Amino acid sequence: MTIAKVDVLAILRERGQHHRADFVDRELPDRIDPARHGGLLATLRLDPAQLAELAGSGPA
Repeated sequence: MTIAKVDVLAILRERGQHHRADFVDRELPDRIDPARHGGLLATLRLDPAQLAELAGSGPA
């Protein structure tokens, strides 16, 4: 399972965390692998399971 970077960016920007969104946009691929980037997602207070649910469990 991967998570679309655009979903992460949208959540961060909704929270007003524009600098963090810019960082994620520069540093992560378009499809984020929670196993590989789980630490960063946790730091951003993002739950991979909830992100997948929000995205409707789109393509992996």
